[in-house]
Amino acid sequence: MKLPVIKHLVEFIKENDADFVLETIETLESLTEVSQLKDEELDVIGELISNMYGAIEVNKLIQDGTPQKDALNTFMKRVLGSIDK
Repeated sequence: MKLPVIKHLVEFIKENDADFVLETIETLESLTEVSQLKDEELDVIGELISNMYGAIEVNKLIQDGTPQKDALNTFMKRVLGSIDK
């Protein structure tokens, strides 16, 4: 996950709507079913999907009243905590 990408997507959600990101996630998930894709291509799609889900989660925290900086930090701590386990 890349924090700058998540921050950018959070701004996109603010300016537009989370539904755009959710629909893009669905599209990318559908693309992963193409059998001709190489592992590297699947990795890129997976990274994009992860960043989009991250932005959705950060946006939810912001909607619940958490300041953006704190929401980003909370999310990244949660991600890093799950990696350490």
